[in-house]
Amino acid sequence: MTVKQISVFIENRPGRLAEFADIFSKNNINMRAMNIAETPDFGVLRIIVDDPFNAANVIKDAGYIASVTNVLAVAIPDQPGSLLSILTLIGENDINLEYTYAFPTREKDTAYMIMRVLENEKAIQVLSQNGVKLISQEELLKLY
Repeated sequence: MTVKQISVFIENRPGRLAEFADIFSKNNINMRAMNIAETPDFGVLRIIVDDPFNAANVIKDAGYIASVTNVLAVAIPDQPGSLLSILTLIGENDINLEYTYAFPTREKDTAYMIMRVLENEKAIQVLSQNGVKLISQEELLKLY
């Protein structure tokens, strides 16, 4: 059970993120989660959107370099130690976590994380067998 993440290369200079957001606004695309990892010249904008297929086409039509990746969306109890238990499960099962970032929802007492691992199927199996709730693309849209 994965969700689609779009990664976009974007210049690291004033106004570029606003220009990108304007494209989404004009095309009625809603971002659900966002993360930026930067270098001095470029950044990688990672986004989860309401309609990944349409968004990917709009992004490419606007001249950006982008790719779509399957990532895990994980529901975590919003209490101390919850993230640690998930990270421990992943590590003990030799699953490498490349990166992670959180995203907000209206649901109380639950935190949500996007996790990029190299072995999605293995991670899904390990997490599911240990009672960790994974969110599908369809469920993600219902969280808002």
